[in-house]
Amino acid sequence: MGFSIPKEVRAVVALLQEAGFEAYLVGGCVRDIILSEVEGMRMEPKDWDVATNAKPEEIQKVFSAFADATADKPATVYENTFGTVGIKTGSEDPKLKIVEVTTFRLEGKYTDKRHPDEVKFAKTVEEDLSRRDFTINAIALAMTHDKQQTTDDEGKLSVISQKLLVDPFGGQEDLAAKRIRTVGNPEARFTEDALRLMRAVRFAVELSSRERDPERSRGMNHSNEDWEIEKKTREAIVRHVGLLEMIAKERIRDEFEKILMSERAAKGVVLLEELGLLKFVLPALREGIGVEQNLHHIYTVFEHNVRALEYSAQQGYLLEVRMASLLHDIGKPKVKQGEGKYATFHGHEVVGAKMAVKALDELRFSKEFIETVAHLVRYHMFYYNVGEVTAAGVRRFLARVGPETVPDLIKLREADRIGSGTPKAVPYKLRHFLFMIEKVKSDPVSPKMLKVKGDDVMKVLNIPPGPKVGQILSILLEEVLDDPGKNTKENMELRIKNLGELSDAELKKLTAKARERKDEFEEGLEDEMKKKFYVK
Repeated sequence: MGFSIPKEVRAVVALLQEAGFEAYLVGGCVRDIILSEVEGMRMEPKDWDVATNAKPEEIQKVFSAFADATADKPATVYENTFGTVGIKTGSEDPKLKIVEVTTFRLEGKYTDKRHPDEVKFAKTVEEDLSRRDFTINAIALAMTHDKQQTTDDEGKLSVISQKLLVDPFGGQEDLAAKRIRTVGNPEARFTEDALRLMRAVRFAVELSSRERDPERSRGMNHSNEDWEIEKKTREAIVRHVGLLEMIAKERIRDEFEKILMSERAAKGVVLLEELGLLKFVLPALREGIGVEQNLHHIYTVFEHNVRALEYSAQQGYLLEVRMASLLHDIGKPKVKQGEGKYATFHGHEVVGAKMAVKALDELRFSKEFIETVAHLVRYHMFYYNVGEVTAAGVRRFLARVGPETVPDLIKLREADRIGSGTPKAVPYKLRHFLFMIEKVKSDPVSPKMLKVKGDDVMKVLNIPPGPKVGQILSILLEEVLDDPGKNTKENMELRIKNLGELSDAELKKLTAKARERKDEFEEGLEDEMKKKFYVK
């Protein structure tokens, strides 16, 4: 049994060793190798990092001839003050195009709670490991130099049989115990870099989400797959949560994204709250803690949101759907009226969409991402009942939310149902709704699907650009939503002539009526449903 080290990485290590320097694999890649070899987990390192006693200028000299095979470029990249030199390997694998080699180093004080004020080069790998965050990331792997090992396709290395690990802080024991523990004093580690507060949670949920390799894990005891944060480390996090305020929102966002994209995302959110970190990430979500709902909900608002996220994560949905699942009901606490089983939450989807925009903007998410999530939150309450909503109603719904949004809305609805304790994610009504959407998907549901455009309106009526053009297109769209058969060039041009003969007041009246009917799908039948179930 052995773990395959990429030939590009082996070549980098071999060249350093041939030049007389020490070279070790360090960090996350070593952790993942051990988990794969010893614990039988399916692990594929995201990054391959090498630590060496060679100084940056010596590293560059070693690789001066190791140029990019596809172009006349320097063999290395050194654009930082932390002793890290990027080695260009010429690999076609994006993860291996550059292998980072870092000189053994020690770090000074962290005034900004994120970056060291100064970096000093260390003499030993043990010193280098002492500056790292958690014990599971503070293990180094020595590699015996073998020229064959640098060129073959396998290059398997067994960390069990060769005993090449440097582990001064008990990282292997913590890996076996599924334990997140800081290197040395947790107070010092968190005051150095406050982002480690988030990283502790992220590692706990990411590693809890890893699958087992059936071959590697045969015969192992897997009674508990949950990773936990060690007691003293956990207590230190609680004491130092306020340090997170000193960290840029973009960095917090990146860690939060990784938590949400793990299979145990729900556990991550709960853990953030237990440790006092959630108020620095998504304070609006906390407003639902302890807020009871009504007779149709067995969980509090916060519990329901988290359970909806849990379903989305288990299904492997994209980040947008996971985030919408977590935030879809955050507006409920602000609009709640009454208590007990008849409490109501009128307009929570509208309020929630606005809250989602504010919360995600504070975390510096992209405008496109924020708009997508807010749109899903805003329309997650769509109503459909077999025999009550017509094909025209379905077309109006598509016109309102956009056909491209429907698949994610359906996923969000499933998460909402499961998060409420409902055993079935896709009931007959929802399947029938999907059937109706498939049935009308080719029908015109937007102005761009009409057989005439704004230019046609101006040409037929011989008028310049102006509000009248848009008003006429709105009326035409409303008519074909009712009857797609009317969407012909001949009929459209005839209707344009007829509408052009109306007064401005009459035209405005028809336009207003069209806008009112556009909301039929949600504001008609849905109002009755929401009153019935106390959930608007």
